[in-house]
Formats: sequence, C-alpha cells, structure tokens
Amino acid sequence: MVDTIERLDKTAHYLKSKIDFVPEIAIVLGSGLGKLADFIEGSIEIPYEEIPDFPRTTVVGHEGKLIFGTLKNRKVVAMKGRFHYYEGNDMDAVVYPMRVFKRLGIESIIVTNAAGGVNTEFIPGHLMLITDHLSFFCENPLRGENIDELGSRFPDMSVVYDRDLRKIAMESARKLGIDLKEGIYSYCKGPSYESPAEIRALRLMGADAVGMSTVPEAIAARHMGMRVLGISCITNMAAGVLDQPLNHEEVMETGKKVEQKFSALVSSIVENWK
Repeated sequence: MVDTIERLDKTAHYLKSKIDFVPEIAIVLGSGLGKLADFIEGSIEIPYEEIPDFPRTTVVGHEGKLIFGTLKNRKVVAMKGRFHYYEGNDMDAVVYPMRVFKRLGIESIIVTNAAGGVNTEFIPGHLMLITDHLSFFCENPLRGENIDELGSRFPDMSVVYDRDLRKIAMESARKLGIDLKEGIYSYCKGPSYESPAEIRALRLMGADAVGMSTVPEAIAARHMGMRVLGISCITNMAAGVLDQPLNHEEVMETGKKVEQKFSALVSSIVENWK
C-alpha cells in the first residue's frame, strides 16, 4: 500500500510541475464525447505516455491525454480517453487517474460515457443523468488491502451521484431546452456487448442504460470522499431492443451527432457548479 501511495504522489508531483493551479473539477470524457475538450481555454495538454506510472488507453475514440485549463471561468482537467477493465487493465489501473486527481487536491468529478439504451423509451442521442448504478458484475476497485490514507474499508454508497449536482444538471438542461433523462446505469465488464437475455435481466433489475465504464471510477471517487456527477450518452439501443447487430462505429457516430448538445450541457453545469 505504501508503494501505491508513492506511485500516486510521484504522478501527482509530475503533473503539478506542469501546471500552476489546482483544478476544481475533473471531467472524464467517454467514447465520442471528446469534443468538449476543445472548449477548454488556455489548455495544457499532457499525453498519457509522458506521465509517470499512468496507464495507456487502447480504444478507438480515446485519444489518451489530460487537458488542464479553464472552462466557464473554472479551472478543470479533462481526461480525453479513459481506461477499461476489458483492455486487460486491473482495477487499480482503471481507477488510478481518480486517485491521482484526489492527490492533486481535486474534490469533484464528472464522469461521462457512451451507453446502450436498456429503457425502451430511450432513443440514440438521448442524454441520461445517472441517479444510481448497478455494479453486481463489477470487479470492485476497492478489493484487497484497504488504503486507509485514501478512504475507509467499507465506504457508504447510498448516494454515489451527488444530489445537489444532479439538481444543477437538470436545471442547466431545462435552460438549454435539452431533454435530459434520468436513470440507473449498469456496469458490465465487456468487451463483448451484452446478450438480449442479459439486457432483459438488467431491465428487470431496474437498469435504464448499460456500459463498460464509469462505475469503478465512481466507486473509487466516493471512497475518497469526492463529489460525483454522471452523464450517459445513449449511443445505441442495447441488444435485443432492436433487430440489428451492435457495433462501435455506431457509438462513435452518435457521439459525434450529440457532441454540441453534450458540450453545452456540461459547460453549463460547470458554470453553475456549487
């Protein structure tokens, strides 16, 4: 555990040497949602491969760099490319950036993702505010010896996604005329898409959307006492909802179609952050 803390502090120390401010908010950009980074002013871009002990991303649509700067007069850092369990990473690598952000002094995070629609009232292009999650199929990122310096052994997960931040998100959407849905996000390990039977089971359990990210990051962030806001972009309908195969190209195409709406919403949320 001492080694983990030393690695985190080594990474944080390197990043501090490249910036002269502590970001207020970290933003994790999901597949096809990286356009928001273009709105960050005075940006300092740091490729992952230059950051000590930082993992590498291998997924199309995830460029692999941190972008520090200002968004709507607030200091932020955006992750343009995240790390997934299905890439062969262990969970320590998947949540490593969250822990680095905390060591930098960041207290809040916005996690975004591309997701499949489980709720049959959703359509591709909808944005969904995450109210809760299902993580039965998630290798818990806190498994193993607890790092007491980061958080308690048995952290409460009653309210993972901050209620006050969700109110700000809904109000921002209302002002922008965006039909922001609300729902429960279910994590599955991937990389194969879920089967129709699995989607039916998830729907019975209350899931509205499904994806292969976000939940490990949210759990790790809450373990450290960070405030979390989650937003899904429904890029396709989950298996069995429509009579057609699923593919990553559709995810990227839908993300591109909604990038302006998504960027406007997140920018407004950051502007009204409390």
